[in-house]
Amino acid sequence: MGKTKQNQILVIDSDSERAQKLLHQLEFVDYEAKAVSSPAVMEGYPGLADKLAIIIGNCPGILDHVAKIRADIAQCPPFILVTGKTPLDMTPEQVEKNFLGCITADTRFSDLSNVLHRAEVESGVVREEVAQPNKPVAKSQSPELFRSLVGNSRETRRVRKMIEQVAPTEATVLILGESGTGKEVVARNIHYHSKRRNKPFVPINCGAIPSELLESELFGHEKGSFTGAIGAREGRFELAQGGTIFLDEIGDMPLAMQVKLLRVIQERSFERVGSNKSIKSDVRIVAATHRNLETHIKEGKFREDLYYRLNVFPVEMPRLRDRVEDLPLLINELITRLEHEKNASVRLTPAAVMALCNYAWPGNVRELANLMERMTILHPHGVVDVKDLPSKVVPDQHSSEEPAAVADAEDNEKMSGMPSLPMLSEPRLPRDGIDLKQHLTEIEVSLIQQALDDCNGVVAHAAKKLQIRRTTLVEKMRKYRIQRPEEVVD
Repeated sequence: MGKTKQNQILVIDSDSERAQKLLHQLEFVDYEAKAVSSPAVMEGYPGLADKLAIIIGNCPGILDHVAKIRADIAQCPPFILVTGKTPLDMTPEQVEKNFLGCITADTRFSDLSNVLHRAEVESGVVREEVAQPNKPVAKSQSPELFRSLVGNSRETRRVRKMIEQVAPTEATVLILGESGTGKEVVARNIHYHSKRRNKPFVPINCGAIPSELLESELFGHEKGSFTGAIGAREGRFELAQGGTIFLDEIGDMPLAMQVKLLRVIQERSFERVGSNKSIKSDVRIVAATHRNLETHIKEGKFREDLYYRLNVFPVEMPRLRDRVEDLPLLINELITRLEHEKNASVRLTPAAVMALCNYAWPGNVRELANLMERMTILHPHGVVDVKDLPSKVVPDQHSSEEPAAVADAEDNEKMSGMPSLPMLSEPRLPRDGIDLKQHLTEIEVSLIQQALDDCNGVVAHAAKKLQIRRTTLVEKMRKYRIQRPEEVVD
């Protein structure tokens, strides 16, 4: 079996001996497995959505850890619980709801294979859902925005909490916020964490489709119902049957269509254009807009009754400038994705990160994603300083010959709670303190892994890149159980 994304396993366990046993078992049956010591280090961990499963050891507050990882990761892989000597602090119902299955550290290979096979089946269902060609999900999905809920700011935690609260329900959700804040990201997370996750997620931009075609797009049409209707066609509501329809830019929907949408919400049925046959609708509606709908109501541009039907559970998206402490993590996440998807990379100096934190970001996360991609094109695998940033981001009077000037008190206050990221921002102690030994270990492991990846797994070359002896690197790899990306001879 080749090592593909479909057989990558992540083990999270503070019991190093138990984790090591599991790694050996997984590697024996040709799974690619890695281990981390605590759920707390999952923030910003790359490639979680690509794992086949996450095996997690029983620990205090495990359900909170699982819920947080699921909220952070769109299309989160299934969890498998490792039970040990510590009694479970959850009911059997909670175990069944949150975990695909349970194993022990010395579980038999047959039991381990069975639960991993179930993980393959579950992951296959999710991948098939995303890949189906008659669903607009794959084409409309923006990889740059899909994880834009990365961060630990109060605003980001608030949005995650609201997703966690509303996702299991059938409530209609209205997502409000500026363009580029990640409204579709929230809609996808709500769908993925709902009971409808194995059914379609169908988005439609109500402002991008001409008003005369919008009814057909939403509800479909029969052959000959209008000029050009050479055959019958399903609408988005039929495609989303059993799942979720995302009505983006609902504030731009014409008044005539608002009346018809209101009827669908009230009666849970609709008719195709040119048909008098009623079709039952089993669809959850999530809507979004950057407009002020209350102002639109006063101006007669939006129906008040429809507004109250949609506004059952409002979610207000924060602007990027209101969650500036998340910016270093967002930059790191975007660069990591560019490295994996486009083989492009770049690093930012602390002064450049500070300059970006001082920018207003009218385009929000979408603008940041575009800027990072532009920087990787202009400075491939290089280091970006303040002088390299666009003039609109850093006005001339601020891009002086001394880009590393000390920030004023207001800047220090904004940056004080930001995480430390290697080669991205200068180290700052979080307000709640830090496990220094664990933090330094994670940095060392990350740099070793990067060096091995850059050198195609050749240990001698990686040691030279890290400026250490080859034997020292081999010992560290053994200590941290780091595997080379490929089996090579050096």
